[in-house]
Amino acid sequence: MADIPFPDKSHPDQESFLAGFKSAFTNVRQEKRGNRLGYLFITPAILLFLVFQGYPIIRGLLMAFSDYRWLVPETQGLFNFNGLDNYRTLLQDAAFMRSFGITLKYTALFLPLLLILSLGTAILISKVSNPTLAGIYRVVAYIPVVLPVSVSMMMWRQIYNQEYGFLNYLLEAVFNVQNPPMWLTDPNWSMAAVLIPDLWLGFGYFTLLFLIGLYNIDYTLYEAAAIDGANAYKQLLHITLPLLKPIITLVLITTGGLASAVVPVLTLFLVGGGPRQSMLTLGAYGYQTAFSVGDMRMGYAASMALVTGLFSMVFTAIVFKLLHTERS
Repeated sequence: MADIPFPDKSHPDQESFLAGFKSAFTNVRQEKRGNRLGYLFITPAILLFLVFQGYPIIRGLLMAFSDYRWLVPETQGLFNFNGLDNYRTLLQDAAFMRSFGITLKYTALFLPLLLILSLGTAILISKVSNPTLAGIYRVVAYIPVVLPVSVSMMMWRQIYNQEYGFLNYLLEAVFNVQNPPMWLTDPNWSMAAVLIPDLWLGFGYFTLLFLIGLYNIDYTLYEAAAIDGANAYKQLLHITLPLLKPIITLVLITTGGLASAVVPVLTLFLVGGGPRQSMLTLGAYGYQTAFSVGDMRMGYAASMALVTGLFSMVFTAIVFKLLHTERS
């Protein structure tokens, strides 16, 4: 019986196959080792998130269905549930309904003003041809973002001061306004007294986002549109805004979607709930309920936060539906 011929181990095809198999096996081992190292490196971040973000979220959800009161120890059990009592109370709470209306008004004013201010500033900076000068403008626009809130609070309290504030001095000396507004004590001006600092504090961040979007738009699109006779307004409407839809969506979600769930940055510090509670937004009302009113009803405040968070999610879904951007 003839022997079955086996390929010679020194055959070049077999050697290349064995070398490729060995290389693939080595790559798999290195990839697994790299994955383990990656998990090891992100473990501290995950632990910090679970401690400082995950636990408060879970604890807040549990408190939202309880009558947890900071100054009443017997209500502070981990499973001291009261069902839907907090939400029945919310429906009958006139202050909650009023703060909800104030929040809607604040959001309706804040969002378009922020979009116009940040996008307009970004367009102006993008037109600057000198790179050094454009960099200076970007830094100046971003300065309010990096300032501590406490510094901003003190500065705006000085600006709004009725006796020696810079704003009223400017109105009297330059614009000849005889009776300038009492920003901190007049309910009719409390909305403006909060909107102006909040816009000043936040527009720089979104200006940089819009600048990134503008710098990534192909300039030949504008040149072609200009050749076709499109003026600056039509170029803005048909080129700039459609290509900036993802950033506009981000601005609407991170400001409008969360505006009802958080306290406007300077509301509590600048005017508290405002004169005669004229700026008692949902966030401010929840803060007062949890930390400064009565026996500190943290469970009731947590239920407010949950409801307003649901409203924010609905707003976010609407924004995604209206400004849906298709991925190529």
